[in-house]
Amino acid sequence: MVVLVSFFLDMPDISASSDPYRSEKLAAFDRLLTIMDELRENCPWDRKQTLRSLRHLTIEETYELSDAILENDLEEIKKELGDIILHMVFYAKIASEKNAFHIGDVLNTVSEKLINRHPHIYGDTKVRDEEEVKQNWERIKLKENGNRSVLGGVPQSLPALVKAMRIQEKAKGVGFDWDRKEQVWEKVQEELSEFLTASQQGDQEATQSEFGDLLFSLINYSRFIEINPEEALELTNRKFIDRFKIMEAAIQKDGKKIGDLTLTEMDQYWEQAKRR
Repeated sequence: MVVLVSFFLDMPDISASSDPYRSEKLAAFDRLLTIMDELRENCPWDRKQTLRSLRHLTIEETYELSDAILENDLEEIKKELGDIILHMVFYAKIASEKNAFHIGDVLNTVSEKLINRHPHIYGDTKVRDEEEVKQNWERIKLKENGNRSVLGGVPQSLPALVKAMRIQEKAKGVGFDWDRKEQVWEKVQEELSEFLTASQQGDQEATQSEFGDLLFSLINYSRFIEINPEEALELTNRKFIDRFKIMEAAIQKDGKKIGDLTLTEMDQYWEQAKRR
């Protein structure tokens, strides 16, 4: 492991680093790599793990990091980032045992990708703003991966809401987008009208299709007003949970059971919770 860290220390910097903690960071990374080697050799659980067995755990850790970010809990973010990094090192260790690649290959690959996709930093390309940076990124990515479609890089297993965001962002990256947010809002209204028509006609299949179109157009509009729809929805989920728990506590305090209350009675408790 020391050899790997020395390799990174001896690499010529693309730009001079003034980070006073650089050696400390590299030593900490070397420590983790050493621990991973020891666990893989001596721990029955760690020896048993495979790329596939770690997959669901990595997804869980990613959501835990997401929770910490939404809570703005920096201490928890630090812990969850550690878990994520551990998983990345774990995957690389397993791959190295298969003589496929090692962690150095992983780091060099991402470094080369960043350099190649930032020609305005490491080349002669000129850009006006961040939008042009993102457009260049998508064009370069398309050439690198040999994708026949701009949307080829969107993971199939992404949650539908996040997938819609990425689809729209990638389409925008090659210039396929609306000019003004007013046009997008008109599309939202159009889709809402089509959804209501299908719903009133009682056509379930058409209603589902139109509802999907409506959601897609709302997500599109969120981009134009610079709101992350996934984050906005999650904040609303949390707000509802908090208010519902307050309502439940108030009902219990009054010696009642929530299941015995009418909707009108529950709504009164709900309004109290909102005021709190």
